[in-house]
Amino acid sequence: MLSYLTRWMSRGAFQALKGASSHPQLVKTPHIGNQTLAAAPLPFTGGSPGVRQARALDQERLLQIDWDDGSCSFYPFTWLRDNCQCPHCTLQSAQARCLLFSNLDVHTGMDQVQLMDNKVGLEREYWDSSLQIPTADFQEVLHDDKAALAWLEALRRIGIVYLRGAPTEQGQVARLSQRIGYLRLTFYGHTWQVQDKPMANNVAYTSGELSLHTDYPALHHPPGVQFLHCVRQADQGGESEVVDGFHMAEQLRREDPEAFNILSSLRVDFTDSGADYCDFSVQSKNHIIDVDSEGRVTRINYNNATRDSVLDMPVRQVQPFYSSLKAFVELLSRPENMFTYRMEPGDLVTFDNWRLLHGRKSYLSRGQNSRHLEGAYLDWDEVMSRLRILRKAVRGDS
Repeated sequence: MLSYLTRWMSRGAFQALKGASSHPQLVKTPHIGNQTLAAAPLPFTGGSPGVRQARALDQERLLQIDWDDGSCSFYPFTWLRDNCQCPHCTLQSAQARCLLFSNLDVHTGMDQVQLMDNKVGLEREYWDSSLQIPTADFQEVLHDDKAALAWLEALRRIGIVYLRGAPTEQGQVARLSQRIGYLRLTFYGHTWQVQDKPMANNVAYTSGELSLHTDYPALHHPPGVQFLHCVRQADQGGESEVVDGFHMAEQLRREDPEAFNILSSLRVDFTDSGADYCDFSVQSKNHIIDVDSEGRVTRINYNNATRDSVLDMPVRQVQPFYSSLKAFVELLSRPENMFTYRMEPGDLVTFDNWRLLHGRKSYLSRGQNSRHLEGAYLDWDEVMSRLRILRKAVRGDS
């Protein structure tokens, strides 16, 4: 299987020497490109194009970077000067700009460019039913920085990582969260128990089949990362299903551009109400497919159970919307796109809730001793913060 990598961020570091300046300016410059790699289990070092050449274009007032993959990027002199990382311009202890804007020369030039080093970043790797889930040891992730870094890099790159060897008792998702920072509190609590419950206030708290979905699109800012720990598995049924939503969105864009445009432009109402950690009644409007200003897919928001009966769109758009959503859901449900696995007691899965859609097959409930998963959420801000800190501790990355 070839795994298609979306455009992501790679970094090269350059020393831009300004003739009128008394100190070298170290500048970090982002680069966006496309690559293709084969799937690989943990650990994985990743890969991105290196820098072939850097040169100043005086007339255009741009720094041109030529990359090994044949692409090139351009960075304005003024932006580079504004983002100088030297101690005169940046408070190193806070990584905050201390150069006053009033002192910024917006007409700055560049006399010489010197390549200092070349660093690689993370790139997302798409997958289908032939996915090889990266797997790590729960205890190693808790206690070893290298293992924790490999876990978070794979989580960012592939969107799902499996941890084995966790104790079969509640509290393990909270322990794992401490490796990152803190859990996100929602109306279901800091952690929540996925079990077959009487008078269930969520369809997940039943033994029935759960269709592919992302969690909490009823919030305007859904949780970014989800942990699920298997405390007890059902005797029959309960297999988990996951699909790479970013991959499917790009496939929809190719196969049915009109459907993609509709799902990425029309806002859909979601709702969730009840009582758990406290009583709640939340509502949101989200695109099924979120894209950024350059058209890149950034988040999937879809949960059929909490899709509101309110449909706030012009009547003429209702049928095209339903047809487009049907096309997307059918794409998600194709066997060649879906990966199925069965969690056993002590397994803990971590995945990108903005990217993956997950579901579950129905299972045979046995009352108090039935299937039991404990779940928790984190936000990508906390996860990426810990990833950067671990990179610096393990590799010395700046």
